[in-house]
Amino acid sequence: MPETEKKAPRVINKSGTLKMDDKTAATKQTRDISGKRMDRRNRRDRVRAEAGPKEFDEITIAVDRVSRTVAGGRRMRFKALVAIGNHKNKVGVGVAKGNDVTTAVAKATSKAKKAMITFNMDGETVCHETRTKVTGADVLIKPAAPGTGIIAGGTVRSIIGLTGVKNLISKSLGSTNKVNIAYAVIEGLRQQVPRKEWTGAKTEKAEAKAEKPAAKKPAAKKSAKKEDK
Repeated sequence: MPETEKKAPRVINKSGTLKMDDKTAATKQTRDISGKRMDRRNRRDRVRAEAGPKEFDEITIAVDRVSRTVAGGRRMRFKALVAIGNHKNKVGVGVAKGNDVTTAVAKATSKAKKAMITFNMDGETVCHETRTKVTGADVLIKPAAPGTGIIAGGTVRSIIGLTGVKNLISKSLGSTNKVNIAYAVIEGLRQQVPRKEWTGAKTEKAEAKAEKPAAKKPAAKKSAKKEDK
């Protein structure tokens, strides 16, 4: 007698139902109430598009809980301060409120993208010293030599870290309000003027002319003859 094929043992789940093996699951067709065949979509076979590198990097500087007194009591909301930049010469700051943290951060990010500025740089530092005041905040920004790094406080460091500036000296001389300090930093970066546009700055032609040594005139020959004694 021919040997009968060995059947795979049935696997019963904890709920008491039979567990379907892989072969049966692959050939099984799913039908709806009317009996029509339903297309099975295997999500695992979908090729997800790889997300490319982000053009802008963002950082949440502060999230505060704010309240407003209304007729029925206090209404609690959240305020987010977000900075965004491309690690070059574009940066922006946004502030927004929302009923939850996620909504507030999303709104602030959108505002920061719309309010981005492009500022001038001198290598890996700022062009010149600036001191800007926004309400109570007073921020001093100074250029630094290569290798100095970013010497700044929390809010200023967070914003400068999203730019291409690698060497900077900064000092906050006024209020400690993070929102005002952030806007003061943005204003200081906006005021940067490149060296060639400074008042009284030497042009490249003038510098080249100054570096070139002046030609010496040949000494005049003495026409006087020695008198015979």
